[in-house]
Amino acid sequence: METQDNLEFDETDREAIYRVMRQRRDVRRFRSNPIAREVLGRILEAAHYAPSVGYMQPWNFIIVTSREIREQIKEQYLRVNAEQADKLDDEERKTLYENLKLEGILESPLNIAVTCDHRRDAPFVLGRGPMPQTDLYSTCLAIQNLWLAARAEGVGVGWVSILDQEATQDLLHLPDGVELVAYLCVGYPVEFLARPMLEQVGWKDRMALKSLVFHDHWGEELPADTSFPPE
Repeated sequence: METQDNLEFDETDREAIYRVMRQRRDVRRFRSNPIAREVLGRILEAAHYAPSVGYMQPWNFIIVTSREIREQIKEQYLRVNAEQADKLDDEERKTLYENLKLEGILESPLNIAVTCDHRRDAPFVLGRGPMPQTDLYSTCLAIQNLWLAARAEGVGVGWVSILDQEATQDLLHLPDGVELVAYLCVGYPVEFLARPMLEQVGWKDRMALKSLVFHDHWGEELPADTSFPPE
């Protein structure tokens, strides 16, 4: 249980938190080593500590180990991935895309489907009425927690979004009102890359933070002498 004595973070704690954020990677190549139940439990518990609007906690986690189900998911990926590649007109870009490894569905020891239950706490969720999508946003926060906790445990996570969402939901027997948000490959990685894979292969560079921060209104540059928090 948390006490008042351990609610503060020292410099070592802070650096550990920032380090795990900087070194989080989207992993595609996995070793076959199984993940111990207690390790998976800690990772899922961290996900469940995520904030959620109205404390609705709209997430569920489906642990997929069935080879048959994962083979069907892989078939979907191959079909949808080919469709996506066909949308690229630039041949050089298309070749790069086709050579990217974008999933580890069968190689990873397990997959996790993260869902959002739109029905949870309905019809009234504190704070959700003006922005009904906040159940999805809250679920994404749980995914981020899961990802960071996994990285701290030396476990890799890869998000596979190149799927037929409706077909995957049917395959996982999701009821009406429950939506698939993320299909994750989870396992010990062959390696954690020094840089994000898409940056490393030249698909895209990290954008400069300065270009993404505005002042008071959209598009207004933040003055160089602006203090935080603003006075």
